[in-house]
Amino acid sequence: MAALIAVVIVVGLLVVVLVVMLLRVMARLNNAPAAVPAVDVDAAGAPTAGLREAAEREAADIRRQAERDAEELRRQAETSVGSANIDARRAAEDELHGLKDQAHALRDEIAELKTDLERREQRMVEREERVDAEQRRVEARDRELAEHEAALERGRAELEGVEAERQRELERVANLTAADAKTELVKMIETQAKREAAVIVRDIEHEAKEEGEDRARKIVTMAIQRVASEQTAESVVSVLHLPSDDMKGRIIGREGRNIRAFESTTGVNLIIDDTPEAVLLSCFDPVRREVGRLTLEKLVLDGRIHPHRIEEIYERSKTEVEQLCVRAGEDALVEVGLTDMHPELITLLGQLRYRTSYGQNVLKHLIESAHIAGMMASELRLDPVLMKRCTVLHDVGKALTHEVEGSHAIIGAEIARKYGEHEDVVHAIEAHHNEVEVRTVEAVLTQAADGISGGRPGARRESLEHYVKRLERIEEIASEQPGVEKVFAMQAGREIRVMVKPEDVDDIGAQVIARDVAKQIEEELTYPGQIRITVVRESRATEYAK
Repeated sequence: MAALIAVVIVVGLLVVVLVVMLLRVMARLNNAPAAVPAVDVDAAGAPTAGLREAAEREAADIRRQAERDAEELRRQAETSVGSANIDARRAAEDELHGLKDQAHALRDEIAELKTDLERREQRMVEREERVDAEQRRVEARDRELAEHEAALERGRAELEGVEAERQRELERVANLTAADAKTELVKMIETQAKREAAVIVRDIEHEAKEEGEDRARKIVTMAIQRVASEQTAESVVSVLHLPSDDMKGRIIGREGRNIRAFESTTGVNLIIDDTPEAVLLSCFDPVRREVGRLTLEKLVLDGRIHPHRIEEIYERSKTEVEQLCVRAGEDALVEVGLTDMHPELITLLGQLRYRTSYGQNVLKHLIESAHIAGMMASELRLDPVLMKRCTVLHDVGKALTHEVEGSHAIIGAEIARKYGEHEDVVHAIEAHHNEVEVRTVEAVLTQAADGISGGRPGARRESLEHYVKRLERIEEIASEQPGVEKVFAMQAGREIRVMVKPEDVDDIGAQVIARDVAKQIEEELTYPGQIRITVVRESRATEYAK
């Protein structure tokens, strides 16, 4: 089709060209007389005969030339049209051949598709046959399963009947219903499970107790071994040595005015007796006693003793002791590795430098307890800094017990809370003597560190009279128990050996005696640390060979 359209276009172009050429020839013919050259005319204005003939000949020549040109153009047009028809025919034939080839290819493809379709139809038929066969087998299997299920149902019904008959027979023989038997079985299993659980719990508790005691003993032992702190024995009385006995009269003054001024200014009792070259200063407030001692020492060194001088020296000594207290508190915090504490708490800690408990310096006791608590906290993977803070402040209330009524634990807790300490620190302070129920691990470790520091041998002392009375009472308490033969107080009263009569006291009775003695000692006596009670029951067998 494209070739035919091209041929038509070419033919149309040729026709247009031919028409244009014909129009051009016709225009030349119409304009020919104007092109004839001018000739002479006679007087009358008529042309000559020769000129007319010449013009006619020239016009005839032009007409013949135009006809020849038109014929030539016609032949060329016919030739071009013929050539165009031939080319169009050839293009059409080529296109026809191409269409035939495409038709043959389509015929071959259709044949292949038909063959493939036939093969697919064959496979579909075979597949349908296989599906039909599989469906027949499945239906046959379903019928077999239905028959088996029916047989199982019949067997289950028969078994249920037999089971019901057997249960009725068992109920008749045992005189129990099924519900009663089930309840009895559940109760028996529950009792057995509880017994086994109790045994397991007892074993676990025993194992945990042994492991806990071993670990606690190890931690405490390591803490005690790693801490070595010297202890100094102090009391409520300070002794000041004088250069000579003549100084006593100067201290007393005329009619005792100096000693009265000293006691009224410092609040410290001055005892002057027959002790050679020494005077005693007595006061329940250790800081005030230290200020008085320092004041008297400076007065003795200066030699000028009169009321006005006493007041002047007292003010200087008071300021100096306050500075010493602050410095002692700062040194204590540096020694235990703590920082960022309120200045008032630091001052109170420094004042404990002059305070003793059972002969043990309280500030040194706090430092030692802080080291012990830090070591135990490290072993238990707790915060050692928090533990040191709890223990170094647990006796801070003793600095104010002579000014504020109440227990030093409660006073110390209120002070710590007032100056912004953490609630765990406050609780550890108020609970370290069990005046408040213990709720945290830090409080428990604070109690342990306090007990270790105060209960170890050599840490504290007491008066000989009180010590002897305590030992006598311990022996009396143990001797009052039935079946006791002998009692020995050992290790400076920290251990009691109780010998019982084996024929009167058995092993369980020995445990009861140990518990009763420990309970009575706790209720009646006050003592540092703990007392160990050991009851010994000995069985002897004697024979004679004859």
